[in-house]
Amino acid sequence: MGSNVVIHNPTTPELNAQAVHRKSIITCLVFTASITAITAQPRWYKGNLHTHSYWSDGDEFPEMIMDWYKRHGYHFVGLSDHNTLQEGEKWKRITKSKLREDAMHAYLDKYSIYASYRVDSGRYSVRLRTLQEYRLLFEDPNFLIVKSEEITSRFGDKHIHVNATNIQTVIGAQQGKNVAEVMQNAVTAVIDQRKSTGMPMFPHVNHPNFYYSITLDDMIALKGEQFFEVYNGHPLVNNYGDSLRPGMEELWDRINLAYYSRNQPLMYGLATDDSHNYHEFGSSFSNAGRGWVMVRSNSLTPDALIAAMEAGDFYASTGVVLEDVSFSGNVLEIRIKPEPGVAYKIEFVGVRRGKAKAEVLKSLNGISAQLNVTTSYRFVRARITSSKLKANPFQEGDMEMAWTQPVIGKR
Repeated sequence: MGSNVVIHNPTTPELNAQAVHRKSIITCLVFTASITAITAQPRWYKGNLHTHSYWSDGDEFPEMIMDWYKRHGYHFVGLSDHNTLQEGEKWKRITKSKLREDAMHAYLDKYSIYASYRVDSGRYSVRLRTLQEYRLLFEDPNFLIVKSEEITSRFGDKHIHVNATNIQTVIGAQQGKNVAEVMQNAVTAVIDQRKSTGMPMFPHVNHPNFYYSITLDDMIALKGEQFFEVYNGHPLVNNYGDSLRPGMEELWDRINLAYYSRNQPLMYGLATDDSHNYHEFGSSFSNAGRGWVMVRSNSLTPDALIAAMEAGDFYASTGVVLEDVSFSGNVLEIRIKPEPGVAYKIEFVGVRRGKAKAEVLKSLNGISAQLNVTTSYRFVRARITSSKLKANPFQEGDMEMAWTQPVIGKR
């Protein structure tokens, strides 16, 4: 370890974990009881399924990240580090800079009861706590940490990232003869693990326009995928496309036009943070709080949340809150939970039968709207835009928005 070594480890890691366990035992008992109970009525749960920590290329400790999300009203988080799960022993050597060292000391001050670190020639290394350890500090009837991984692969200079929500064992980078095959192999690996373990889990395709790595044809070729990111808060994902390539909303509709034509279940759209940066802020950084999903579920468990999402009972948001979104008797209805002084535009977007391009089918200003989704439409979704500027946006000038999932009218 070299000269001038200082080791801080109040007890062994095992005893540290036991101390945390004793401190959290009442919370854990309450949480255990809660996951077996089903609430009388479904409710909305706020969650982010794509975020990063020091376990891969994030710049913060998992505990500090979970603390931020819990304090900001989230109910569930998937900490999806690249090609890894938060298991085993890992030490993080802290960059020698005031910003990183100040953040480290803030962490050590807050979690001194079980923090382990060593100092070698003036450089700090801190032992990262595992998911099994740190979830004891946070999980309760109103907050859940979902075991997740970002399956991170390459094909040449193309980046193919697929999140796995509620994954049980690490999958890791995939290979293939082209981008579509690499992506399909990642999706299939998650589906196969779900079958072999019997545990609910799902893949979702991350930021197709990240370095413009994934094309429309690549997405259309997918089988077994039901989710992708219509919005991602990372500065390099090109949510809005450019003069030659489609943005995420156009891509979404064109994917679903192809899926509809071959009788494949429609693709659903998520909003995520993809947060990496927790100490520097602005549109050039990937910060927390930019995008999330609101899931209507009868309990805060992975099983219930995944079942609701696979049924399309959720929406994506960057700030707009919906009181309700319903699809009954072929009527798609939107009701907004308004903020004082904020105006809203509701647009129903879809593809008419016989057409090959999505369009705005109906648009109005207000806090509620409905559309009869007749068989003259292939599918319809809703987009809600507010007059409120997004704080710390993906791109300057962004307004707070929400997107509901596409539906198909029945005869």
